[in-house]
Amino acid sequence: MAPDACGDGGRGGALIALEGVDGCGKSTQARLLVQTLQRRGVPVGPLDDPGAVVREPGGTPLGEGIRELLLHRDHAVGAWAEALLYAAARSQLAEDVLRPALAAGRVLVLDRYVDSSLAYQGHARGVGIDVVLQVNASATGGLLPDLSLVLELPRRVAAARRSAAPDRIEAEGEELQERVADGYAALLRRFPQRMVAVPGEGEKAAVAAAVAGVVLPWLERRGLLDREASGESS
Repeated sequence: MAPDACGDGGRGGALIALEGVDGCGKSTQARLLVQTLQRRGVPVGPLDDPGAVVREPGGTPLGEGIRELLLHRDHAVGAWAEALLYAAARSQLAEDVLRPALAAGRVLVLDRYVDSSLAYQGHARGVGIDVVLQVNASATGGLLPDLSLVLELPRRVAAARRSAAPDRIEAEGEELQERVADGYAALLRRFPQRMVAVPGEGEKAAVAAAVAGVVLPWLERRGLLDREASGESS
């Protein structure tokens, strides 16, 4: 049976992932969220790179090598191979970066994490959400996201935001992105306890405020944000 896909509320820090289709603005919003958390005195980022966003795949030498193989090489990659390569990169990231930071009580903001594999390989590629979830739970030793924010916006807007030089997955076009969006919608319905949809259309500052409006109260409830110290007391 597949795991619940809930984060572990018993550990010291927190894993917060920003998710969505390619071009949704998650990378920009991840950086803005880190800046917001830093202003409020939250210890954010890896131990050896405070204030950094953790990108996926990547974050370790192995992960960066796998990123190159997956996104920037002109060769075919089967759906299962894709799922397993992402899980391998994530396994190394969990061991080298995520667990040490969480043990130190730090908050980590990730530009994609496990839910990307559930949406892309599990749903859009047809490998199966439960199967991909089990693979990733095993690969990371159960280190799943505590909170995932899915940035939602019209496909045409997301398509217009993508770079002129698309990576291998972006180059597959809108049909794949439609299936990915459907995958995220399915995940939001299935895991409402840790996944939240945030409108991604509009000015960056407005989207950032919406993201912070979800994250800051969530951190406060977990005891990771001091309202008085952050100037947020009422």
